[in-house]
Amino acid sequence: MGGFSPIHLLVLAVVAILLLGGGRFSSLMGDVAKGVKNFKKGMSENDDETPAKPSARIEAQKTADPAFDRDGNRVRDDRPA
Repeated sequence: MGGFSPIHLLVLAVVAILLLGGGRFSSLMGDVAKGVKNFKKGMSENDDETPAKPSARIEAQKTADPAFDRDGNRVRDDRPA
């Protein structure tokens, strides 16, 4: 089996349009075109001469000191004077 001839591809396209409907098929092709365009744009942004900067490391925040102990007694007073 040699593959698809142009006639086979034409029949397949007509069947796809009939099943999906003209408007839906064209919007689907538009979405595919937008995806390819965004992919190419993303690839060209990363092709710069400068290497990509490593992302900044997120440091863990220090845990807060408790204001009350287990019995409910105030340990520290953060209220403004």
